[in-house]
Amino acid sequence: MKIRTKLTLGVGLLFILITLLTYVGAKSINALKNDTENILVANYNTLEYSRNMLMALDELSTDTTAIEKIKENLNKQQANITEIGEREATEQLRQHFSQLQLNNFDRTTHLLIRKDIAEIMRLNMEAIQRKSDIAKQTAASSTIWIALTGTLCFVIAFTLLINLPSNIANPIKKLTQSIKQIAANDYSQRVYFEDHSEFGELAQSFNTMAEKLEEYNNSNLSQLLFEKKRIETLINNMNDPVIGLDENKKILFANNEALKVTGLQAAQLIGQQAQDVSLINDLMRALVKDLIMPQENTGDERKQPIKIFANNKESYFDKEVIDIAIVPTGETEKQHIGHVIVLKNITPFKELDFAKTNFIATISHELKTPISSIKMSLQLLENQQTGHINQEQKQLISSIKDDSQRLLKITSELLSLSQLETGNIQLNIQKSMPYQILKFAIEAVKTQAEQKKIELITEIDPDLPAVKADTEKTAWVLINFLTNAINYSPEQSKITIAIKQNAGTVNFSVTDQGKGIEKRYKDKIFDKYFQVPGSVKTGTGLGLAISKEFIDAQNGIIGVESEIGMGSTFYFRLASI
Repeated sequence: MKIRTKLTLGVGLLFILITLLTYVGAKSINALKNDTENILVANYNTLEYSRNMLMALDELSTDTTAIEKIKENLNKQQANITEIGEREATEQLRQHFSQLQLNNFDRTTHLLIRKDIAEIMRLNMEAIQRKSDIAKQTAASSTIWIALTGTLCFVIAFTLLINLPSNIANPIKKLTQSIKQIAANDYSQRVYFEDHSEFGELAQSFNTMAEKLEEYNNSNLSQLLFEKKRIETLINNMNDPVIGLDENKKILFANNEALKVTGLQAAQLIGQQAQDVSLINDLMRALVKDLIMPQENTGDERKQPIKIFANNKESYFDKEVIDIAIVPTGETEKQHIGHVIVLKNITPFKELDFAKTNFIATISHELKTPISSIKMSLQLLENQQTGHINQEQKQLISSIKDDSQRLLKITSELLSLSQLETGNIQLNIQKSMPYQILKFAIEAVKTQAEQKKIELITEIDPDLPAVKADTEKTAWVLINFLTNAINYSPEQSKITIAIKQNAGTVNFSVTDQGKGIEKRYKDKIFDKYFQVPGSVKTGTGLGLAISKEFIDAQNGIIGVESEIGMGSTFYFRLASI
């Protein structure tokens, strides 16, 4: 519990007890006051009226106004009846007084009136005695309640007096002793408070300070310098260029390989701000661009290898930026302290990739001729002029025709991919009409859709503008989307092709009613040779990769939206004219 809370509760409790004691005392005094007023107001006045009537009765023979005095006090008595039996006695007194008014000197009436007045006085004297007893009981009860409340206040106040100062003084005493030991170079001293008060927070801060002092006290400067030299030697002997920056983008170190690829001296690099070096060195500008202006770099740009002339040849490097964060001693939150840029030399792998691409291009090109010959021969066999064929031969020809068509598609995709990878693809960017692209694509897949009884639905905005695109390549992408949608859609389902205009672009999308794509595979769907696990293998896994390359080459955007059980929507956007 916080110290402030303890003090607030202690003082607040005392205030409540004092208020309670005041309330009990005031209530008791008020009760005594009410009992006393009952005696004075009710009974004492009746005794006074009775005394006045007796005196007037004695003066009846000498004072002519005595009758009026008796009458006046009798009326007052009738208005002050408070006790049981007093009303009957007063009424009897009035009857006797009426007789007295008729004969002032009737001794019998005199005696009866005296007897009535005595009865009234007796009733009020007994009431006074009874109310006096009640007042005594009230006084005794008030004394007990005041005593109990006062005792309770005293006990609680005494408890607070004993405990509260020690709760505040003891932690301060412990902390003072620990500070004295720290001042005597005993940095192993710690303070532990189990509660969560201000002293607990103060102890935690004190322990953090002691840990840091102990860490600094136990450190050895020569050992630190030796470890620093060891790390510098390890970094300099790495075959990959390595550059280290602090949290303010100041260059802390760069190994020999980094100096070679940048072409800078150590003095021109180490200790300088990365922003300043990037102004005079193109490679440094490329390395720190995503650190200085991360919002201007897309994920695709970061994945592209960096081409550098190194080791007397054109080399390729993958850049990896490692964020460095530590947890300072005594703290719990990580603190960012800088970055390390590592350039991994992937030139051997790139050379192998080039060889693979050239091999695939050569093989694909060489295979297209015999495959085309096979298709031509099949067409001749199907011609009735070459001779009659039976049903089994027709099935064999159909099977060979399907396989040759599939093989031709694979070789075409491999050839397109190799052209894209080598940069030999030629794009014919011109003014293209979205309707023309759509018509070409639908005509290409119409037969395939009819075989599965799939309905193709088009949603096209009116007055669509032309787009800057290669009509053939863009139609190829749309055909690939439609082919995939047909392959992965159930029979008798629907596929929606939408072309919408939006903020200077035209959006092409194909939505199917298939089973959808899991979220974990959506980022890989456009990778080369990737096919969703568990799906029907209908191709090489190159179609979407080639589609992405085609759209990227036209400065467009390609993507997919999908949920399991909800189908998939593949789309691309091109700039309108």
